[in-house]
Amino acid sequence: MQTYLDCIPCFIRQSLDAVKLATDNQKVQEQIIHHALDLAGKMDFCSSPPAMAQIIHRKIRTLVKNDDPYKQKKQHFNEFALSLFPKFKDLIANSEKPFEAAIRLAIAGNIIDLGVISSLGLPEAECVINNALIDSFDATEIGRFKTEAENAKDILYLADNAGEIVFDRFLIEQIGADKITFVVKGSAVINDATIDDSRAAGLTDIVKVIDNGDDAPGTILESCSKYFQERFKKADLIISKGQGNYETLSRVRQNIYFILKAKCPVIARDIGCEIGHMILQKSKA
Repeated sequence: MQTYLDCIPCFIRQSLDAVKLATDNQKVQEQIIHHALDLAGKMDFCSSPPAMAQIIHRKIRTLVKNDDPYKQKKQHFNEFALSLFPKFKDLIANSEKPFEAAIRLAIAGNIIDLGVISSLGLPEAECVINNALIDSFDATEIGRFKTEAENAKDILYLADNAGEIVFDRFLIEQIGADKITFVVKGSAVINDATIDDSRAAGLTDIVKVIDNGDDAPGTILESCSKYFQERFKKADLIISKGQGNYETLSRVRQNIYFILKAKCPVIARDIGCEIGHMILQKSKA
């Protein structure tokens, strides 16, 4: 997906959020915002939003000398999600439609996206997750997705954010962890999950976890490691979580199912849905 003018304010807000987490020095904050504005002014609108965000956040991390400004936020949301895990595990176990319930919870977890909703609080997140099981949802794709997941032998599950990944466990367990490889980012960017985050969330205990070798808040294939690129090409099925992965992979010809919550007008317009809708969509590329 290309970048639109509406993406520019989001880049600047992300920059401000990151620098406030990283330093209290106002002069440094101002310097970084000037850099972000300069970079945004030179951006290529034909590239995806995560490509621009990658450049900006690399610059921020260098200037503030902090490899992971969102580290505490990520720990906070992982702990929050883990506190809810037993409740929803029991709910799925007693559900008449456990596979659909797992998908709904995986989508609901996508609300934990500080690149889009920087002010997200725990009460708001818990409310969204609770409502996911009763919210309206176009479930027409579920049957086809379930069949493809059952028949696939090699599934790549592209993770999105820390905290959110705890809710991915439900869907992984429904599909079968033995044929899934869970993919996180190669290094920290915003609140996207890394190997350390997946370990803290318990994913490494139940499924094989690898990183993609890159620090974009999405999956820019040409920037990822050769190993990941080969795994991507050979996979029978790819499960793509979140907006950043949708933005970078929506035009890629591969057997991809996008699972996300449409949280911004640009994404909603590209998908053809309303803001807030839960999405399970097979790639149209």
